[in-house]
Order: sequence, then structure tokens, then C-alpha cells
Amino acid sequence: MNTKDVLYELRTKNKLSQDELAEKIFVTRQAVSRWENGETVPNTETLKLLSKLYNVSINTLLGSPHRLICQCCGMPLEDEIIGRNKDGSMNENYCQWCYADGTYTYSDLDELIDVCIPQMVKEGFTEEQARNYLRETLPNLDYWKRYEELSDSGQFEEFKKKLIGEINDLHIDGMPRIEKLNALVGRFVNLEYRLPNGETVKFLDDQTTYLGNQLESELGGDRCFGVLANMDFILISTYGPEGRNPELVLYKKR
Repeated sequence: MNTKDVLYELRTKNKLSQDELAEKIFVTRQAVSRWENGETVPNTETLKLLSKLYNVSINTLLGSPHRLICQCCGMPLEDEIIGRNKDGSMNENYCQWCYADGTYTYSDLDELIDVCIPQMVKEGFTEEQARNYLRETLPNLDYWKRYEELSDSGQFEEFKKKLIGEINDLHIDGMPRIEKLNALVGRFVNLEYRLPNGETVKFLDDQTTYLGNQLESELGGDRCFGVLANMDFILISTYGPEGRNPELVLYKKR
């Protein structure tokens, strides 16, 4: 689709008249009409407003002229997994796993490679093929080429170390000591827990990136421990294969 068709489809999908859209993004109805007729395209600042309003990337608004890939891990980017700046706007250079709320979540290339390998193995690569590909490809991406410029001088890594210490100090029965925390997007780990009254509840935001890991129980069996945390809380649960039958072990505000 070209830009005019995308803009028309998004407006009508969101049940907005041209007048209503114009008011929301501080332009005239005539400007909206000209975009949808293909006479003009929105300027950069207006594209940013439309991106935030419709929750789509500027690349999508312009008819997807570019193939976006995460400049940290190399993952192809769709709107649903694009990372967010601190103001909530999309950063079309990164995925939600590598960049969240204006923070880069990886500072160790080898750690990122270890995280990516299992996903590539699921896609048919051998572990050796995946590791060789990642070692060759990732250093050429913009984040790693500009790491000294973009990094936070280890502040986020220090936060993760502190968080790991807090989790281990809880001494949860049967849970091994945690050694590392990975970036995890809410909607993939937002399990539904059953309350004593029979109702169910979720504790996470599907769009937020958390830190966490999965650990095999020292007590044996097929249940695992799941650890999730951020600046505000620590959540520990157990669950069966594929996340089935989750049980909340601890939810602690920090």
C-alpha cells in the first residue's frame, strides 16, 4: 500500500472523521484530505504524532518502504515488537527485547548471542551455525559499532546485578541461585494465575519489557521457576510445560 491508502485505512479503522483526526494532530481537515488524495504527505513531526496515535511505525505510515531490522540483535521488525523511547514513541532501530523505555538492555555481545541461539535452533539452524552467523553479523549492526557512544557506562548492568542479589536473598525453597536476567516482553510471559476465589489475574503489562529467567526446580519434576522483575517489583512463580498451571510463589514490591 502507498501512504495515502495507509492513512485512509488507519483513520477509518480507528473510526475517526477527517475533522476529528485533524483536531487530534493539530492540522486542518484540508491537510488530512490532501494526504488521503495523495497530493501531499505529512511532515516529520506530524508523522510522529500519527505514529503515536495509531501505534504503528512511521515506516508503516509511509507504506513500508524499508525492511527494518533490530540494530542490536538483527531480528526483523514488525510494529508489534518495535522498542519504545522514554516518551512512549517507537524507536524503529530496535526490538522490545534490546531496547525498552529508552534503555539498551544488552551490553555484552556474547550474552546476546547465547540468548539468540535457541531461537535460531528452533528455526532449523544447528547451534554451531547459529553462533557463527551471529558472531559474523551482529558486530556490523549499528548498536555494536557505536557501542561506546550509545552505552550507559555500565549503569544498567549494575542494576541487573543488584536485582539478581535481591532475588537470591529471598532464598525460595527449591529455586536455584539465579545467575543472569534476560529481557522478556510482557505478552510472552504474562501468565494468568488463579485466585482462591476462582477468579484469574495477570500481573504484567503486555507491552512492557521486563527482566527475567526460567530455572529448573531443584526439587525435580517437570515444573520450572519463572522469575520476572523490574524497577518496581519481583515476581516468582512455578509452572508446568508450556507455562501451564502457573502458581504464584511471591510478588514483592521493591
